Amino acid sequence: MYIYRKSIAKHMGCMLALTGLVGHLQAQERLTMIVGTYTDGGSYGIYTYRFNPSTGEALALDSLPMTNPSFLTVSPRKHIVYAVSETNDAQASLNTIRLNASSGKMTLLSSAATEGGDPCYVATNGTTVLTANYSGGSMSVFSLSDEGTKASLTTRFLGSKGGPDLSRQQAPHVHCACFAPDGRYALATDFSADRILSYRLQGQNVIANGLAAKVSADSGPRHLVFSPNGRFAYLMSELSGKVTVFRYSDGRLEALQEIVSDSVGARGGADIHLSPDGRFLYSSNRLKAEGIAIFAVDALTGLLTPVGYQPTAAHPRQFNITPNGHFLLCCCRDSNKIQVFRRDKTTGLLTDTGNDIPVSRAVCVQFL
Repeated sequence: MYIYRKSIAKHMGCMLALTGLVGHLQAQERLTMIVGTYTDGGSYGIYTYRFNPSTGEALALDSLPMTNPSFLTVSPRKHIVYAVSETNDAQASLNTIRLNASSGKMTLLSSAATEGGDPCYVATNGTTVLTANYSGGSMSVFSLSDEGTKASLTTRFLGSKGGPDLSRQQAPHVHCACFAPDGRYALATDFSADRILSYRLQGQNVIANGLAAKVSADSGPRHLVFSPNGRFAYLMSELSGKVTVFRYSDGRLEALQEIVSDSVGARGGADIHLSPDGRFLYSSNRLKAEGIAIFAVDALTGLLTPVGYQPTAAHPRQFNITPNGHFLLCCCRDSNKIQVFRRDKTTGLLTDTGNDIPVSRAVCVQFL
């Protein structure tokens, strides 16, 4: 009898362990996705979806009314999302949203004016939020309180002009503001001055730290990302359509390579991302020959080698890669959809799955 009961207990333990494993695997299939849009063409605001990172299929969950939530980011706390309202008036703002990852339900918690027109980028390290204000030509700094549910504007830093394109660089434009992986600095792309600015972090204080790097004239620096190991940074420039590779150290950038992403001179370079394993870099190009350039990354030097080009639908403004690296989702604004591409982890190349997600004026996708 003792042996029998012991056998039953062992069997039940195995069953419970198996159940836990199945539950874990099912949880991995429940990737929550949040999408920002422009609301001048039928969109309601922000949308959430359940995305299956194994099949590439998506299920709509919830929507939240908001004007032009063109860029958003997820807090390290996961249940908080920060989204901009990209308008060129007093309504330009940073919005704080509570997100239930299980249901996809969103609740607007608070809004704060950026005091800079057309905020088009937002980033957070969990204690501070930065917005890049394109028309305002500035970077706004917000301190966070109440576990990140309330943001208060503390200061703004102004960009400059001086680039040679008198139609695109005639006024200051700041396009991206991000935190360096060392946790000690933030960087901002000063679009119209063809440079990247450095800021030192001191608690919730952000202090100007001078020039991080100067880039080639007529570049129009747009988006900046860091390698997973934090040693390298990669810049996508809108006007030149080139990717610049930098070595990063202590708030400064040393240029190592400049390589063409937009080979047709469309002057519409857009977004840039690395695969989760850091082996491949992707950059999107708009206006002509629209698509995503694909580069292999040298693990030791950080340098890039072109390996392919994936055409997309119209105006691939922003894209993102699932945490497991299996899929790349591209927001094609003027085709009113998000294209879902399967990634080959060995070659880096993309294949269109055909599982398009219809979203009016889709411009930003993020994952929890």
